[in-house]
Amino acid sequence: MATGRHSRAFRYHCHREGRIVFSPRIPKKTLSNISRSLSTMLRSGVDLIRAVDIVAKKSGNAACRRRLGEVADDLRSGDDLTGALKQQDGYFPVLFVDMIHVAESTGNMPEVLKELADHYEKNLRLRREFMGWVAWPLFQLFAAIFVVALMILVLGMLGTPDPVSGKALDPLGFGLSGASGALTWLGYAFGSMFALVFLYQLLTRGLGQQRGLHRLFLRIPVLGKCLQSFATARFSWGFFLTQDAGMPIGPSLDASFKATGNQAFASAAPAVISDVMAGDDLGRALENTELFTDEYIHIVQVAEASGTVPEELHRLSPELEDQARRSMKKMAATAGIAVWMSVAGLIIFLILRIVLWYTGMLSDLAEGI
Repeated sequence: MATGRHSRAFRYHCHREGRIVFSPRIPKKTLSNISRSLSTMLRSGVDLIRAVDIVAKKSGNAACRRRLGEVADDLRSGDDLTGALKQQDGYFPVLFVDMIHVAESTGNMPEVLKELADHYEKNLRLRREFMGWVAWPLFQLFAAIFVVALMILVLGMLGTPDPVSGKALDPLGFGLSGASGALTWLGYAFGSMFALVFLYQLLTRGLGQQRGLHRLFLRIPVLGKCLQSFATARFSWGFFLTQDAGMPIGPSLDASFKATGNQAFASAAPAVISDVMAGDDLGRALENTELFTDEYIHIVQVAEASGTVPEELHRLSPELEDQARRSMKKMAATAGIAVWMSVAGLIIFLILRIVLWYTGMLSDLAEGI
């Protein structure tokens, strides 16, 4: 048993250091269901180990059943829930583990689990909305890729060798023709997409470059506004939850910045904590990060004067999420326009290439007569 725990602890350490690029993660829907079920049972007086066992057996996810079974075994061995979750090599999100630590420290486990369930369900709704908004632009993009592949295939099948050069017809100018050319085009197109995803995963999870990338994303018009709104809303939610649970200001700020899910914000936590512990106002400390809007800083400063910062941020969090949702919808619309313009540009380019090719062929034939 001890050897197994040490092995899992080592894998977790490797994950936190960023050396595991594609470690498995618990699905957000499963995590939401687990959080709500545990909250309900603990509120009803069910023992924690018994509750984890029941949730594990009820889970429809085989990997989750196994992981929760290991968590229950660690609990029986004397570990607390936070320690048991940390043994699972990053399977559970850092935010989830940190908030469970808050719950165990304050004795508010059912309440914190309910808040986590609501948080992950809200994220799932936002994800579904975003996918609905970008579905049409993505369809346009994939359709354009397959149209080009079909054009390469058909022109290669119908074409005859160039009467002047004797080479296979290549009106698109890509050096691609026929079935092999179409497959090569599809390989390049989808391979490039996969390479971008892999590169992002490698940079963020393998080389620990999330902070730099997230700061870069924050500077991109539309996208940056959307990310900033979401991060600010989650910081507000985390700060209220940790303060309401009675957590000291230092750990509370650290957990709140981690709750943003944005490394540009999370990396600012040590400086903010240092400023606050040195006697600075929270509003001034947040302003020094240059990550929050002037309006948000002003609200924090006013709330500090009345001693109602957690309550005010809790009230503000839904408004910020609505603002982020509007920014996300605008971003999806912008992406749709960009994709449409790219597809239109590609079609115009292909038409011009074909016209120029036929014009050149006719000119060569005329010179040969």
